[in-house]
Amino acid sequence: MDSLRIEATSCSPLIDFDPAAGLLRIEGESYPENSFDFYAPVFNWLEEYLKAPAPAVVLDIGLSYLNTSSIKCMIDVLEMLDGAHQKGQTMSVRWHYDSDNDRALDMAEEFAEDVSLPFEILAH
Repeated sequence: MDSLRIEATSCSPLIDFDPAAGLLRIEGESYPENSFDFYAPVFNWLEEYLKAPAPAVVLDIGLSYLNTSSIKCMIDVLEMLDGAHQKGQTMSVRWHYDSDNDRALDMAEEFAEDVSLPFEILAH
C-alpha cells in the first residue's frame, strides 16, 4: 500500500502515513474550510489500510488547534483505530501537546476517554 502524505498549510495539518512502519502522523493546526473534504482521503486510506495493517500501528498526533468540524473528524479517525484495536490489532495513540496549554491537555484527555486503545498524552 502506498504512503499518504498531505503537506501542511496555514489551516490544515501535515498528514504523513507510512504503512510499512505503522506510523501515522498528524501535526499542525486543523481548521480547513471544509474539514470533511480535507479528511476524506484520510478516512479512505485508513479504511483500506486497516484491512491489512502493520503488526503495530501508532497514531502520532501533534495538533495545536482543531476547529469543531476537525474535532469530529479526529473522533472518526480514532474510532476507526479503536475498532481495529477491539478486533485484536495492535493500535495506540501518542498525543503531543504544549505543556503551557491546559485546553490542549483537556482536549487530549477527552479524546482518550472515548476510546479503549492505549492512549499516551505527552507534554513538550
